[in-house]
Amino acid sequence: MLKNKTVFVTGGTGSFGKSFVKELIAQDEIKKLIVFSRDELKQFEMQSEITSPKLRYFLGDVRDFQRLKQATEGVDIIVHAAAIKQIEAAEYNPMEAIKTNILGAENIVNVAIQNKISRVIALSTDKAANPANLYGATKLCSDKLMIAGNVLAGTNDVRFSVVRYGNVLGSRGSVIPFFKEHAIKGFLPITDEKMTRFWLTIKDSVSFVLASLKHMQGGEIFVPKIHSFKVVDVAKVLFPNLPIKIIGIRPGEKLHEVMITEDDSGYTLEFDNYYVILAPFLMNSKYYKSAGKKVKEKFYFSSENNSRWHTSESFKEVLENAGLLN
Repeated sequence: MLKNKTVFVTGGTGSFGKSFVKELIAQDEIKKLIVFSRDELKQFEMQSEITSPKLRYFLGDVRDFQRLKQATEGVDIIVHAAAIKQIEAAEYNPMEAIKTNILGAENIVNVAIQNKISRVIALSTDKAANPANLYGATKLCSDKLMIAGNVLAGTNDVRFSVVRYGNVLGSRGSVIPFFKEHAIKGFLPITDEKMTRFWLTIKDSVSFVLASLKHMQGGEIFVPKIHSFKVVDVAKVLFPNLPIKIIGIRPGEKLHEVMITEDDSGYTLEFDNYYVILAPFLMNSKYYKSAGKKVKEKFYFSSENNSRWHTSESFKEVLENAGLLN
């Protein structure tokens, strides 16, 4: 999929974007890689860390259709990772989240069709399934726009798919940096002792996106099979000697994460290491008639009912391998 291709990454200076860029530069199969983001300071800092004659840095915003159209000329693949992700920031600035997460996604779809970009894969979130906050609602809209892009593309060979996964360990705004910041105060704040989350590393997220690019037919939401772990147990692994303070669930926060809802079970196929939620127009496709296994009726995939769970030892090992344990 990547050999001699020009790849365009929105939100390329974020946690995922940087890891994705490092992986593609290391593989050294691409023709060119374009990092597209709106923060010149982050681009300046990233340029000092990652250099390659194949790498380009473009300033711009996914809200700006003309800039996107200009920047994606000659591009073969778009990985759309740009978003306003902070739940509280989105609640307080709703139109800003809508402009970036929804209208920005619409711009990606339209420029991909106009510039005949063969593959587009967008990053989503568990919060888009049964959304309980504005961020999740905007990402659900983004997912719907991406899947509908396959219909809008008509006879053009332009395909759109989505990757949906849970918490990325160590990413900006995730719970581990949060716990480390609060450790100096002598306690760790926990919203609810029963709270569970899905967990994967940045490296795993990059690998899954690359695998999804390889398998995508256009019209799928790819969901990895990843492990669950209680948030309170994350705190105990990180700082076993610190007391925990229960502060209560914040507005828009869920007790458990949901990746696949019961309503989606009729369109969901299971593979060895992932699930695929199919758009209705893919249900009778030649490829998926012979691939995957249909899930049971009323199946749903949440961090509470997950069959894969971390132990304290296995979670500690993951943190150590990712360089995140103190």
